[in-house]
Amino acid sequence: MDTDMDSVSSASSLLSLAKLLCDAPEDDKDDEDVLHSSVNAMTPGTIGPVKEESSGTFQVKSENSKTIWNTEEVPEGFEYDDTWDPREQPEYEILFKQRVGTEDVFFGMSRKDHSTACCEDIVIKIKLPETKSSDITLDVQDKVLDLRTPKKKLLLHLPYCVDSKNGKARFLSEEETLEVTLRVLREFDFINFG
Repeated sequence: MDTDMDSVSSASSLLSLAKLLCDAPEDDKDDEDVLHSSVNAMTPGTIGPVKEESSGTFQVKSENSKTIWNTEEVPEGFEYDDTWDPREQPEYEILFKQRVGTEDVFFGMSRKDHSTACCEDIVIKIKLPETKSSDITLDVQDKVLDLRTPKKKLLLHLPYCVDSKNGKARFLSEEETLEVTLRVLREFDFINFG
């Protein structure tokens, strides 16, 4: 019997709280009818002022109405992603490289630390066994490295934006490894290296 009284008092408390929060005009309905109907339909979304529903339409921000998606929605390097290519992916390693001097190593005068935030270059070492340097096709974009050989294929999304125009690549034939060095371009590098 006490549980019925507790639920009625809590329901009436919620109803009076809803009346305080709502600016809706009061109806002339009987309080008991309102209490029973409000208990059944009361949810957290019904407390407070009534929100107007949106019309359900949205605007397409496209210059050409026949386009399916905007160019901003497609990640960079997606045009190279051909999953049906049977060539295998070579082993690779991504290393970060800092330029340090004696003032950094011995005196700690610059603000450089051991994190990748203080690295100026990314070095990617790609193992290409049984490959000649003339068989390698390399394409570097701001965030993508695409490497193709007759037997191997690598599409690598880089962790940082890089200077794709001023990179260095060298093929170490003794180790059968291609070493690509790319300058990292970050927005706030003037803080770390200034």
